Amino acid sequence: MELADKTVLITGAASGIGEATARACADEGAYVVVTDLNSTDGEALAEELTDGEAGAEFHRLDVTASDQFHDVVDEVSETHGIDVLINNAGTGHPSAYVEDTDDSMRDFVFDVNINGVWNGCHAVLPHMKAQGHGAIVNVGSLASIRGLPKQAAYSLSKGAVLNFTRAVAAEAGPKGVRVNAVCPGFTDTPLLEQYLAVQDDPDAAREALREGYPLKRLGEPEEIADCIIFLASDRASWVTGHGLVVDGGYATS
Repeated sequence: MELADKTVLITGAASGIGEATARACADEGAYVVVTDLNSTDGEALAEELTDGEAGAEFHRLDVTASDQFHDVVDEVSETHGIDVLINNAGTGHPSAYVEDTDDSMRDFVFDVNINGVWNGCHAVLPHMKAQGHGAIVNVGSLASIRGLPKQAAYSLSKGAVLNFTRAVAAEAGPKGVRVNAVCPGFTDTPLLEQYLAVQDDPDAAREALREGYPLKRLGEPEEIADCIIFLASDRASWVTGHGLVVDGGYATS
């Protein structure tokens, strides 16, 4: 098993890529710490995963609250140790030109997508450096490498995630800590459904997205989870500061 005897903390784990990753980590033998603002679904997932080989637990976590993130990480580290952090929690915004995006929406996107990742790394790095090992996987986006029209705030936030990943990798590498990012294309998740729901014709918008990919389909959460597992595992032991693009070939088309 790729993650046997490891403790993995995942943010935004109650749905979408986070949920798929939590299930994949459990299948690979990890003790899974499920965190999310959605206590109902998060607790249900942790309870389900508790029946697995290694076990699981749930913590309600607002990733934008630095003190809260530190409290959760400190508690988990004290009771189980912490080997892997997956900064998955993220948010999008309705399509809009830059000049039509209001400040409150921009700030909310930055707070979740940038500060949430910063807070996770800020909380976990002292523990990982002290123990001399650890892996962090930040979930970026296709927007980390290609600016998406009418998604400027989201693109800016996810571009920051990728470059932050590189900076932390350079800092933490000498202490045995690897830091990488996975950059998914459009993936069939609740976040995508929110994006489609505000389009004039959601079905046509979904089809247009599919046609933009050489593989002519959208990604599945489990496919992104598989890549996260690789970056988190010892099989990627000489990989750090990397942004793994998982986008069905979109960036090359």
